[in-house]
Amino acid sequence: MAIPDGFPNMEIPLDNAFTIERWVLGKKLFYDPVLSLDSSISCATCHKLEFAFSDNVPKSFGVNHAPGTRNAPTLTNTGFQPYYTKEGGISTLEQQVLIPIQEHNEMNFNILLAGERIAKNEKYKTMSNKAYSKEPDYYVITRALACFERTIISGDSKYDGYLKNTLNFSQSEANGMNLFFSEETNCFKCHPAPMFTNYDFENNGLYQNYADEGKYRLTLDSVDLALFKIPTLRNVANSGPYMHDGSIETLYEVVNHYNTGGYSHSNKSNLIKTLNLTETQITDLVNFLKTLTDNTFLNNKNLSNE
Repeated sequence: MAIPDGFPNMEIPLDNAFTIERWVLGKKLFYDPVLSLDSSISCATCHKLEFAFSDNVPKSFGVNHAPGTRNAPTLTNTGFQPYYTKEGGISTLEQQVLIPIQEHNEMNFNILLAGERIAKNEKYKTMSNKAYSKEPDYYVITRALACFERTIISGDSKYDGYLKNTLNFSQSEANGMNLFFSEETNCFKCHPAPMFTNYDFENNGLYQNYADEGKYRLTLDSVDLALFKIPTLRNVANSGPYMHDGSIETLYEVVNHYNTGGYSHSNKSNLIKTLNLTETQITDLVNFLKTLTDNTFLNNKNLSNE
């Protein structure tokens, strides 16, 4: 499992070190609908490779077409995250795997029953014993999926090539990069390179009143009301629609939202302010964001269901 130059180290639990057997098992489980109640959806149903392991709808549907509550996040570089879910209440990928499997409006299943189901499959039994020296169960499911997801690594975009002097930027892309990393826009304060997120929690003025309470759901502290974990911008051109609820369709609209300064909210970040960017500057920023697209990653057959 190769870590791109300049990336931080990835913390991996001692009981789930990478092996090819664990990765192969995790990949099979990721694409298998066997983990949902009626075997109708898989992890890949809402996290598609061509959309940088996100979905292209505002909110994905679960079992029995149950409506989702939040936009499916990209899994780009998910193994580097210090915590999971938009509240940040889950500390490891192994624990995070439990959420969609047991969430009523997602897979709507029980992890123990899921373990019993795959334990009846001779192929899974063989793979599980090779990977973890035990029969398939909840432990195997969570560890194997986490092992696979930690290899969803993207660090070979045009931006990365530009830094290595192997690729050139257009004038618009260069102008957009300068704007992105400037005090004029402060984009880089929440989305610093190389991960293009600081993993913090902020309110960006999307609404005055939020149907989703954000981090407050976890802490019940009013200072956390409508705060959401800042997402990575790597492969952002492929992971729309945007925001926690998928309410903004295009990158242009995202940049324009920040250009206007958003709505007032008691917890809105003091970094969000009216920018008064010109149409050309908005276009430049969008063009720079597109340079974070990693086509090698998006076309990686090793990560696809082939």
